[in-house]
Amino acid sequence: MCDGRAVSDWRTVNRANWDERAGAHAASPDYAVERFVADAAYLSEVVRFDLPRLGDVAGLRGVHLQCHIGTDTVSLHRLGARMTGLDFSGASLAEARRLAARVDAAVDFVESDVYDAPEALGREVFDLVYTGVGALCWLPDVRRWARVVAALLRPGGRLFLREGHPMLWAVDESHPDGVLAVEHPYFELPEPTVWNESGTYVETEATFTHNLTHEWNHGLGEVVTALLDAGLDLTMLQEHDSAPWDALPGRTVRDAHGEHRLRDRPWRLPQTYTLQARRRG
Repeated sequence: MCDGRAVSDWRTVNRANWDERAGAHAASPDYAVERFVADAAYLSEVVRFDLPRLGDVAGLRGVHLQCHIGTDTVSLHRLGARMTGLDFSGASLAEARRLAARVDAAVDFVESDVYDAPEALGREVFDLVYTGVGALCWLPDVRRWARVVAALLRPGGRLFLREGHPMLWAVDESHPDGVLAVEHPYFELPEPTVWNESGTYVETEATFTHNLTHEWNHGLGEVVTALLDAGLDLTMLQEHDSAPWDALPGRTVRDAHGEHRLRDRPWRLPQTYTLQARRRG
């Protein structure tokens, strides 16, 4: 449910939402924590989907921005990267550290707002900056984010991003008869879209009290231009008609790889995209 009321401290509001849901996410079968523990070769569905695009990361020094409970971070570690995860939610990082300990993964986790990442990481530079699905919508300024990415990359280092498509975030799926109406902002606006939703995007029986969130959409051109202006060159951009979670409940089917796409004419809507860019030398 969209709620037009905004408050000034969006970080505090959003952090409370994520802190409260961290434990439920770690316990949900959708994040498959127990599969990570049982199978040393298991990778998150998000990372597995992008293996053909990700390429060899063995030996790379990487940082995963907005890592949440660390399943993608641990997956990159299992592919041979030396990973650090960063997130602003202490409760999420507690679950990430618990997962890393259970699977004996040498991954560091740092608590920080993403905009403060260069300072929080000691001005270290990385071969790989990774960002997974559902991260950029929590940030009010995509140009500032792009400058953070550039500051974290060595010359020639690369950003790898899979993200929800801004067209998906702009759609209101509550209309009857299968209509997908464009009701929410596609482009970045100064003010957030304020949501008040009691659930979460994974299977869980948990109930929550911190249900308010502030979110911003960023058009695909805005993301690309921000990266170009920050000193990165685009090397890949692929749009996908699927998402790793059920973004449109009741309207999708799930394939053998865990991806959800529209049951009816999936070519109508890009749900996610994968982008790669390299910092100029």
